[in-house]
Amino acid sequence: MPVLVFDLDDTLYPELSYVHSGFRAVAAFLSPLLGVPAETLAAGIIAEEAAQGRGQVFDNVLRQHGHWSKALVAACLRAYRQHLPTFSLYSDAERCLTRFADWPLYLVTDGHKEVQARKVAALGLAGRVRHAYLTNRYGRHRAKPDPHVFQLICRREKVEPNQVIYVGDNVRKDFVGIKPLGFRTVRILRGNYAHYEADAAHEADRRIHSLDELTAEFVADLLR
Repeated sequence: MPVLVFDLDDTLYPELSYVHSGFRAVAAFLSPLLGVPAETLAAGIIAEEAAQGRGQVFDNVLRQHGHWSKALVAACLRAYRQHLPTFSLYSDAERCLTRFADWPLYLVTDGHKEVQARKVAALGLAGRVRHAYLTNRYGRHRAKPDPHVFQLICRREKVEPNQVIYVGDNVRKDFVGIKPLGFRTVRILRGNYAHYEADAAHEADRRIHSLDELTAEFVADLLR
């Protein structure tokens, strides 16, 4: 039986929903210190991120309130990373995981290993896939496009790469490392990379707009 492997962020759920969940946790942490309602702080952090990006968002907000310090920025980052997120799968992802519940399913995701583990837990995915491969557990050099964890899946399932399909959204790194080995690839056009034009090496074998398009018939055709 073919093996289906999914990316996590912006493939199975909207990553921005996790970001906003984290910002609300930081706002709750800062509220008593700054004397500002948590709801007001959360709205301000979200607006700052939308305007200036995520890199310096906590620095910028703390400076706006006259409370910047390196230690407080670090505390905000801890609150963000350690919070228990409240968010949900895309509706088409829920339907897709249900549709393929009897198939061998896996996750492969990059990022901070504790953060990604909390996402997997919050979304209830641990019981719906055979294993969630958090690439940073194997070292940062094993993050995509490195094919290491995909090869682990092949060994675990005793299949060749041409029987493994990876579904992801980040065309810059999701497919370029595994396509030369024979893995089949599907790009879902959503998230930050939905409109990114890629060269042949980076582009997936197929493109879809919704996981509802991923059916047994679609898989059979892809594997021909």
